[in-house]
Amino acid sequence: MFREAKQNRIFQDVVEQIQDAILQGTLKPGDKLPPERELKETFGASRGTLREALRILEQKGLITIKTGVAGGAVVHALTTDQVSESLDLLIRYQKVSLKDLAEFREGVEGLVAGLAAERAKSDDIFRLEELRAEAKTNLEHGISHWDEFIEADNRIHLTLAHIAGNPIYESVLKMVYQNINLYFGKFLPKEESLMKENFQDLVEIVAAVKSREAAKANLLVQNHVYRFNRLMEQSTQQDTN
Repeated sequence: MFREAKQNRIFQDVVEQIQDAILQGTLKPGDKLPPERELKETFGASRGTLREALRILEQKGLITIKTGVAGGAVVHALTTDQVSESLDLLIRYQKVSLKDLAEFREGVEGLVAGLAAERAKSDDIFRLEELRAEAKTNLEHGISHWDEFIEADNRIHLTLAHIAGNPIYESVLKMVYQNINLYFGKFLPKEESLMKENFQDLVEIVAAVKSREAAKANLLVQNHVYRFNRLMEQSTQQDTN
């Protein structure tokens, strides 16, 4: 399964060989890597180099290192959560600009809404209508329920991603919405008129998905996201003036 590591790049080669064995399915979830002594001999690596390589693989979420008599390095099941880990850090610490985030959301979320309109089942429509009703209840309470209203809005977007059925879209958008309130709280004006406009968007989006109008759902979500983004951009411009 493994060969002696290239001595001019031994650390990197050890990481890449084990990683490739996991990604290609040679090592499956739950499998244990060979014992440390055997790995050292196979790779021609020192104990320190091998342990550092295993630590990097653990940080990537590819293995878990267990201690004790029955310990060792055990292969993890791969999940889409690992796909978005680096992006999550970038957005959480606002290393992604508002403009970059806006451009991404307008393109991807419109596409996701179109797919949702094509693929939605009756249970999916029922869930969207539940969230729309929740948003309406919060709107009726006014600005005091701003946070709850925004949360219902966010969950509609995430539900659309789930309905679309593509785990990459769902994983990345989940990461975006786990952190997007950092941007909303900083740049989005809290106004009841905005809640009303936003709710009307949600009504039309859910209706388009329910009636299987994919192109319309795509455009509605693009416009909805664009409006939010323009408001936040205007807020940033006012702050710099």
